[in-house]
Amino acid sequence: MRKPFICGNWKMYKTVAEAVAFINEAKGLVAGTGDVEVGIGAPATALKSLADAAKGTNIRIGGENCHWEKEGAFTGEISPGMLVEAGCSFVIIGHSERRQYFGETNETASKKIKAALASGLDVILCCGETLAEREAGKTAAVVDDHVRNGLAGLDVRQLQKIVIAYEPVWAIGTGKTATPAQAQEAHAGIRKLLADLFGKNAADSIRIQYGGSVKPENVKEIMAQPDVDGALVGGASLKPDSFAKLVHYGK
Repeated sequence: MRKPFICGNWKMYKTVAEAVAFINEAKGLVAGTGDVEVGIGAPATALKSLADAAKGTNIRIGGENCHWEKEGAFTGEISPGMLVEAGCSFVIIGHSERRQYFGETNETASKKIKAALASGLDVILCCGETLAEREAGKTAAVVDDHVRNGLAGLDVRQLQKIVIAYEPVWAIGTGKTATPAQAQEAHAGIRKLLADLFGKNAADSIRIQYGGSVKPENVKEIMAQPDVDGALVGGASLKPDSFAKLVHYGK
């Protein structure tokens, strides 16, 4: 049985004080949800304070990106080990905004994944197509490319530390959401690919999140799909009450 994982992705929002205030309010709202895993991906400046504030709660803290080297002359970057030291247990890699604005490729995502796993971090690997790619009928090919090449070189044991997040780019921050049927179709395709690459047993155990304008109003219907195992949520994760409703599937 796959345990659902609802994870916020704050992107470039929240000061340290705002982040800590969020945790202090949200921790009571999401307590007692042992059947759902809860996480927040946050800006690097807030990670240590967030992790400290989240101690003793069921909220995991993660980074939004990392470099593949342990250290070096990489101005502005953060290593997996630095994330671990700050209290992170996972990192988001390959997000479409990293691909679009900062030159992320399948090759760099793969290197980052291996480095993150070697440092003891779990990984959320993002994949998804643009509107033009969907309209051209290329959704499956794009998602296959992101997943196949992002996971290249990993074995079944390492795969257990991976969560896949399907995020159609046209639905991120636009208010547009893939229909539950569209989400299920993409997730089922990802699971089939994982089965081809790693075997059916491994594929059946891997969680696949949906991301793209997920809100308290639509999360229950999305989560009802058989191959949807969680959500990676942007805007709706920025307020404690909204985030808690996501964790409770809209309740």
